[in-house]
Amino acid sequence: MNPTRGRASGHWGVLNGVLMVGVGVAALVWPGASLVLVAVLFAITLMANGVVRVVQAIADSGSGGGRVLLGLLGALSLLVGVLCLRAPLQTLALLAVLIGSWWLVSGVLAVVAALGDGGGGGWSVALGVLSAIAGIYVLVQPGISLAALEIALGVGLVVLGAVTAVEAVRTRPTGR
Repeated sequence: MNPTRGRASGHWGVLNGVLMVGVGVAALVWPGASLVLVAVLFAITLMANGVVRVVQAIADSGSGGGRVLLGLLGALSLLVGVLCLRAPLQTLALLAVLIGSWWLVSGVLAVVAALGDGGGGGWSVALGVLSAIAGIYVLVQPGISLAALEIALGVGLVVLGAVTAVEAVRTRPTGR
């Protein structure tokens, strides 16, 4: 199952990718911005991504297993987003662990979903691998400052968002 298969699903994928790129650029353009604002923006991005993944799981006509993985990924993304939004001041230190864990798990699930559907698209596998690498990086760098984390997350969101949007456009049906 390709997570961006189908016209409606492809549009959601583009919207999701554009949102990720926008939040990533905002984090890079305003590096001195309040980290609380950055935490809220990332929480909103995670929740929007969760909604998109759940909609894709419902709208996709692919196999049941791939749809379940997308649904679980959406639920995980929603959960992490809500936890980040719940108390941004108290969760700034935990934000790195939550986002790193989310990127690692979502990356692994994306690769499994892409490869489990007869090989999947190269972009889907690349997105999963990039997400997993970004998650591992965030999790194994305990000394990373929050400002450096903000930059790393901004770059990660720009790259992951761009790949998500490209994959959604690439796999969109050509006939209308």
